[in-house]
Amino acid sequence: MDWDKLKIFHTVAEAGSFTNASTILNLSQSAISRQIQSLESELKIHLFERHARGLVLTTNGEYLYKTANEVISKLKDVEATLSDEKDKIHGKLTVTTVVSFGTTWLTPRIQEFMTLHPEIEIELIFDDKELDLSTRQADIGIFMRRPKQLNYIQKKLIDLHYHIYGSTKYLEKNGHPKKLSDLNKHRFITYGRGAPSPVFNPDWALKLGSKDNKKRKPVMRVNSVYGLLLAVQSGVGLAALPDYITVNVPNITKVLPDTEGPLTETHFVYPQSLRNVGKVKAFRNFLFSKVSEWKF
Repeated sequence: MDWDKLKIFHTVAEAGSFTNASTILNLSQSAISRQIQSLESELKIHLFERHARGLVLTTNGEYLYKTANEVISKLKDVEATLSDEKDKIHGKLTVTTVVSFGTTWLTPRIQEFMTLHPEIEIELIFDDKELDLSTRQADIGIFMRRPKQLNYIQKKLIDLHYHIYGSTKYLEKNGHPKKLSDLNKHRFITYGRGAPSPVFNPDWALKLGSKDNKKRKPVMRVNSVYGLLLAVQSGVGLAALPDYITVNVPNITKVLPDTEGPLTETHFVYPQSLRNVGKVKAFRNFLFSKVSEWKF
């Protein structure tokens, strides 16, 4: 089996389409399609079913993808070991977390880390879907839940606190809620469809003060926590937001400040194979020091 074709197949399977794979591999869609067809011909099986929305793995394709995944993961572990990076603080470090936390809290602190460790090249990937660290889509994950994978090293980073917020303009026009039942008079924005919600129970505020614990119907849904913040700031309505995202944001106010939503546990996660890698330890120590300085 041709290794180059197998790597292309693995990328296409992860990307879900020739279009997305073309961007990742920097190859034309026609070239990728030819390689997949050649691999299917070589193996005498179909690897994908073609649909209007993209590609879906066949049963044989899923089996090959799982096997390729394991091989690529092992090779990346070997590569890390052979490069003798355990005690050296240099090289590329890829960190992933959800969009809201990454853009508003993590990014402003990266410059300080880069100053401390100028030989480390940082890549930040912000996505509300968790990347697979076992196949090294990223080296480090800051996840909004405790990971289930046994081959990950994990340490609780922080608890994120949530409250209801509204803009000064909106509250001046519609009044400040004094008790939970007052929330029934207000418009709400909540997390929408799309990527999985990066917070636990995103609709908790829709039930506060409502009769029979029924959810209010929101006037707007946004599948981005940062998008929720902007909608609140523009005066669309009230929304549940993490406290960290509202710091230094003008013209928004915490509503019913004694009423707090469910905590979201944040975990610092990386594969066992990177346990002793210097750049991972350096970033871990830096991040925990920054968290200890910040009131979440």
